[in-house]
Amino acid sequence: MKRILVTGGAGFIGSNFVRHLLLNRPDYDVIVLDKLTYAGNLENLKDVQDNPHYQFVHGDICDVNIVQQTAEGVDAIVNFAAETHVDRSLLEPGAFINTDVYGTYVLLEAVKKLGIERFVQISTDEVYGSVEEGSSVETDQLAPRSPYAASKAAADLMVNAYRTSFGLPTVITRASNNFGPYQYPEKVIPLFVTNALDDQPLPLYGDGLNVRDWLYVGDHCEAIDLVLHKGEPGEVYNVGGGNERTNIELTGMILDLLGKPQSLIKHVTDRPGHDRRYSLNCAKLAALGWQPRHRFEEAMAQTVRWYVENEWWWRKLKSGEYADYYNRNYGHRRTL
Repeated sequence: MKRILVTGGAGFIGSNFVRHLLLNRPDYDVIVLDKLTYAGNLENLKDVQDNPHYQFVHGDICDVNIVQQTAEGVDAIVNFAAETHVDRSLLEPGAFINTDVYGTYVLLEAVKKLGIERFVQISTDEVYGSVEEGSSVETDQLAPRSPYAASKAAADLMVNAYRTSFGLPTVITRASNNFGPYQYPEKVIPLFVTNALDDQPLPLYGDGLNVRDWLYVGDHCEAIDLVLHKGEPGEVYNVGGGNERTNIELTGMILDLLGKPQSLIKHVTDRPGHDRRYSLNCAKLAALGWQPRHRFEEAMAQTVRWYVENEWWWRKLKSGEYADYYNRNYGHRRTL
């Protein structure tokens, strides 16, 4: 495989993966197809825009014609394109069903029609639902509890159906919460970092004891690269960082790294259906030879420092559409 189509490649994880491929597989041609919604940003790829092996195509994965045209001649598709924010899915679920489910169908049809060698679907641990004890394995029943998680679970089922029905060379990865540079500031780490830098309250849901497993985006990219080349067709691979933290622990770490007071934490009424805990068993991926390379504390310090040093990138994002979303999501919440 030498010609890779990365859908959603101008988003957070997608742009980091594009950068990873161009750096680590310099003989590959990487084509990015991205709709450039609010979370897609060409400035995420500014440092690779002059690379002769990089090409950008502006388009929607729900557009059959542009997908067919762009996918012509590629060896593999890695699909990051999705609506991804749980809070937004509670406000506007239709967009998630359209992009995450129908868009995945359009891509699968292109793989079938063009005979593409490999299709990697980037999914999420949220499809397993809340895990009170133990860790999710790839064969667990899917139990999504938000419109976002349901749309990703539906896409996973569609991918598996196309594998079974048509023999498509599909692979699915399900990752835990990612963090790192270029993450849109609606997500908790960049949201809290940028709010704290401006001495604004950090709106923490409920008691702050919800648990997430944190995965540095660079480690995630290495895992996707491995699965792309060595994953078994038809299989699902969990990708977790092994760094379970409560949200209040995470928030305290951010404030400590910035030298800001804990008094900035503002407990607010929880969102509906907020899963208590996610946890992944990653033994299957480890058997392929992957382990996360970055220590959580070091990666967090590096990530926080990136947002401190790149105010040019995030400050202009926290206006207009973002400000409207922020007010709709947090404005009505009561302080606990």
